[in-house]
Amino acid sequence: MEAPVVNETVLNLFQDLGIDPSYTSSSIKSLSAVNNRYIKDLKLNVSTTLASNNLSRKEAYLLALSVAVNEKHEVLITAFEKLAAKENATPEEIAETHGCASLLSLNNIFYRFRHHLPGNEYYNKQPAGLRMSLMMNPVMGKGLFELMSLVISAVNGCEKCVVSHERSVKEQGASEQRIYDAIRLGAVIRSLCVTL
Repeated sequence: MEAPVVNETVLNLFQDLGIDPSYTSSSIKSLSAVNNRYIKDLKLNVSTTLASNNLSRKEAYLLALSVAVNEKHEVLITAFEKLAAKENATPEEIAETHGCASLLSLNNIFYRFRHHLPGNEYYNKQPAGLRMSLMMNPVMGKGLFELMSLVISAVNGCEKCVVSHERSVKEQGASEQRIYDAIRLGAVIRSLCVTL
């Protein structure tokens, strides 16, 4: 078996996130083999966005976890669950993050369908008929739950959901900078999922 190419920046990133240093992927192998500068950019982007002054570490890790769950990236799910727990995220908050990602995958598909067919009266007049009680009284608090919903909706590309959740997050008192930093974090973690 061929030994993986070791890149110091990759190892530092893995150490920061608590990922086994022997883990590899096709993209990591390819980028490490030529010591591609994107690895450094990715590590810096991850470090910077997780350390936002507008998000607590716990919030940042839960938001990162929601993207990892959305992307079904088991290595990052495990890493962000552990990091969130170290920042006192409860098992209920971690479970709710999984639930939020699942619920938004449902909503993003359903409402994107409606959004792209705005002239169809039948679709738009029908009640959704979907249970969403998780959104009513979230354990993590309405503000963070809505922010997480916004991030996942942005990652999934549902314009209608992005507009709705951005408005709701502002109603919960979030600043535009907090929203912006959360979206940047979601984008970076999505790119991390692609690379790892």
